[in-house]
Amino acid sequence: MSLAIAVQKKGADGSASPSSLSSTEISKGLAEVKISETDSTLGVPADEKRFWFQRAIKYDPDAIATQNLKKFDPSARWTWGEEHRLIRKIDFRIMIWACIMFMSLELDRANIQQANTDNFLKDLKLTTNDYNLGNTVFKAAFLCAELPSQLVSKWIGPDRWIPAQMILWSFVALSQFWLSGRTSFLTCRALLGILQGGFIPDIILYLSYFYKHHELSLRLGFFWTAMSGADILSGIFAFGILHLRGTQGKSGWRWLFLLEGLITLVLGIFSFLLMPPGPTQTSSWFRGKKGWFTEKEQTIIVNRVIREDPSKGTMHNRQPVTPKLLWKSMKDFDLWPLYLVGFSFQIPMTTPQQYLTLSLRGIGFNTFQTNLLSIPYQVGHIITMMIITYGAEITGSLTWWSIVGQIWALPFLIFLRVTNINTVPKWTEFAIMTLLLSYPLAHAIQVGWCSRNANTVRSRTVSAAMYNMFVQAGGIVASNIYRDDDKPRYKRGNTALVSITVMNIALYVFMKAYYVFRNRSRENKWNSMSEQERLHYLETTKEEGNKRLDFRFAH
Repeated sequence: MSLAIAVQKKGADGSASPSSLSSTEISKGLAEVKISETDSTLGVPADEKRFWFQRAIKYDPDAIATQNLKKFDPSARWTWGEEHRLIRKIDFRIMIWACIMFMSLELDRANIQQANTDNFLKDLKLTTNDYNLGNTVFKAAFLCAELPSQLVSKWIGPDRWIPAQMILWSFVALSQFWLSGRTSFLTCRALLGILQGGFIPDIILYLSYFYKHHELSLRLGFFWTAMSGADILSGIFAFGILHLRGTQGKSGWRWLFLLEGLITLVLGIFSFLLMPPGPTQTSSWFRGKKGWFTEKEQTIIVNRVIREDPSKGTMHNRQPVTPKLLWKSMKDFDLWPLYLVGFSFQIPMTTPQQYLTLSLRGIGFNTFQTNLLSIPYQVGHIITMMIITYGAEITGSLTWWSIVGQIWALPFLIFLRVTNINTVPKWTEFAIMTLLLSYPLAHAIQVGWCSRNANTVRSRTVSAAMYNMFVQAGGIVASNIYRDDDKPRYKRGNTALVSITVMNIALYVFMKAYYVFRNRSRENKWNSMSEQERLHYLETTKEEGNKRLDFRFAH
């Protein structure tokens, strides 16, 4: 269903029929709508209160919300109060379940760390390098599945593909109960990666149907908070489930894989019932004949999103991306700075995180202590991530808030490099690792950033997958920095992590400079045009998305 339809066309039987507009038609319509600033039916831009804490002071919920000059449907009007109540409703209906689904993914891909505390490697006769290989195979498969999964999702709809993915990978996850050695371990890691690979970009595309850019970035902050929440739950679950060691003669880690896989299976089945195709298609036997949103609410959802980003009205949510459009999106060089940052920004923290449970066991904590001690850094991680995500949206400075995580991690990595960590008390080592892994993750900012700078549904579909492919490629590098011949201090590995962190800081600065340069170049061209020339350009241009002369890159 195209998001562009606020007042749907009616068929002969009175039912709504899907339709969409070309980007040229939308641009022409926007160019022709010239509205006086004194129009009493329009609101004042300053009246928009994007964040909940802004609405506590001098906030008029009855002020007109439809102040945006890029109006697709000039007749649609609603108040800020109506819009904010609707956003809360979308959060409850759509966002909460998206977070629950993400938690199930994290449970099934990260519970290997909890399994490590229960003699997982020893039981299967695996070495540290085998463990590294398993992580590498998983991330390589995850990476390879990203783009194909996005194309399938765009073709058949994320509301169908995402639940199908969950059910398929749940069978692989619970089948790890029967792991017998290196071959079965690597096979399961590969299958999990293939089936989970497209989930994140698929669901980001799905959420973009319901939210504006700044709203999506903040929701993605909560989305990755759900990942940390899943890691917290995983530690708690592991503390209880691993006590089943010896039940029916089986190891505790086998029960961990089985039970958490079954949880995902149940959630996958419910996802088929709880994911509507789009904001105007929420009715079903399970969700109710009238659906979740009234006609007025559907109009608000569609128009507020389209007015901010007209490109969202140019494609159906079940329309495939052709090979020509795919290639066009992949060669969009203006998004590659974000891809390069995505490749390396998590490496310095991912490597120590993957080894946390093994490290804690190695310095004297038992199985159950280790699982509980893996929880504190997740709490810190949630707090710091939400602080920088809100900071980036409030100030509009995406680069400087994203770089905070690198600056945070650098002193702790230097400490690990220059200190003989094995000579310090185990609780001191635990504190250092906890503080390092509590770093503020910029992933939510950067995923939303990538979506903004793509500026078309076609590019957004491909760019979300491309960005996550680079992130997973970075994960492959991170999985191979600590080597068996470098333990226990991992002096060589920590030297590499410090160097990569310094390089990341330089990459962020380069990316900022690049987007500033691109915006200034366009601004100069735009300002050199007369008003009539600008209107003619908007009416006739065949340029799309971030190639348009009136588009400015976020940075």
